[in-house]
Amino acid sequence: MNNNLQFHPETLSVRAGSESTEYGENSEALFLNSSFRFKSAAQAAARFGGTEPGNIYSRFTNPTVTMFQNKLAALEGAEQCVATSSGMSAILACVMGLCSAGDHVVASRSIFGTSVQLFGNILKRWGLEVTFVSLTEPDEWAVAATAKTKLFFVETPSNPLTEVCDIRLLADIAHQAGAHLVVDNCFCTPAIQRPLALGADIVIHSATKYIDGQGRCLGGAVLGSKTLMEPVYAFLRTAGVTMSAFNAWVFLKGLETLHVRMEAHAKNALALAIWLEAQPQVSRVHYPGLKSHPQHALAMSQQLSGGGIVTFEVKPTSGKTAQESAWALIDSTQLISITANLGDAKSTITHPATTTHSRVTPEARAAAGISDGLVRIAVGLEHVEDLKADLALLAT
Repeated sequence: MNNNLQFHPETLSVRAGSESTEYGENSEALFLNSSFRFKSAAQAAARFGGTEPGNIYSRFTNPTVTMFQNKLAALEGAEQCVATSSGMSAILACVMGLCSAGDHVVASRSIFGTSVQLFGNILKRWGLEVTFVSLTEPDEWAVAATAKTKLFFVETPSNPLTEVCDIRLLADIAHQAGAHLVVDNCFCTPAIQRPLALGADIVIHSATKYIDGQGRCLGGAVLGSKTLMEPVYAFLRTAGVTMSAFNAWVFLKGLETLHVRMEAHAKNALALAIWLEAQPQVSRVHYPGLKSHPQHALAMSQQLSGGGIVTFEVKPTSGKTAQESAWALIDSTQLISITANLGDAKSTITHPATTTHSRVTPEARAAAGISDGLVRIAVGLEHVEDLKADLALLAT
């Protein structure tokens, strides 16, 4: 499909990136082969040398993966997408492609616990300097930046507190420091937010989440200009943090329904968040779609909705600690799945302090605002009244 810009995003989700073989299939073909034949030794040399486009080996070129990359790039408004084996490998590929030992990254302290481990532990061992700052305090980013700063890294909304940063402002600060702004857009997807259009340089996705939409496969993606994606692709080609063709095919199917699903997730999440605010056993609700959210106005200027993630603080009850009260609520549910994954059609519930952020130090969790009473729900596509009923313990 040519001239993607003339089509609405919903149409791009269905049509962009798709190509058919000589057999004329209407659904994208699944190429499970590892390698591709050449017509001659000269063509093989040209493909390997980069003077002729085409598929070589599925570690770095595969038609099904390419279709997924092209569709997601069209949705994000990116020149190029590099698909990876997971969301975490997408972050790794981005940093390894664009940074070297001795370089510096400024990262939000309000990010996924495993991302904290990657930046603060593993990458530091290889000579990358990392400074963690507040997502919502732009001055801290300006102060933290040095002559060696290559990247600013944020999640917005953040995991799990759904904090929101001003992408345009942070992009300006990054560019003034000679750095690139990387935005993890996992919670919103391009159906709700397009960071590149707001000034960001690179977008990260965990395709495992909403892009799949049904909790089936692992995958990730890095998107940006061709210039920035060239070293990221070079890292993937060599290191092999590769998305499988089968997973790419599943994600292609997920993208076709992305806008419909995200609208439904957000509608349910807002209704549940409003209900949670009225429950006697809840002290605070974190959801960008609520007027009580500290960055509500900013979120609504950057996002089409509040998204599908709701977190809230459970009050300690009946002599229990905050953690015991949160666990009692989670264990009382019969419908909502107790799992740390998100973006599924099925609603999921988790206790961040002891799951997604359990490897983060208590001091770092406290600095990020992750309390022992915090519960995160990734609101699915069930009827919202059934979800309320499953959380009935909060009404007592």
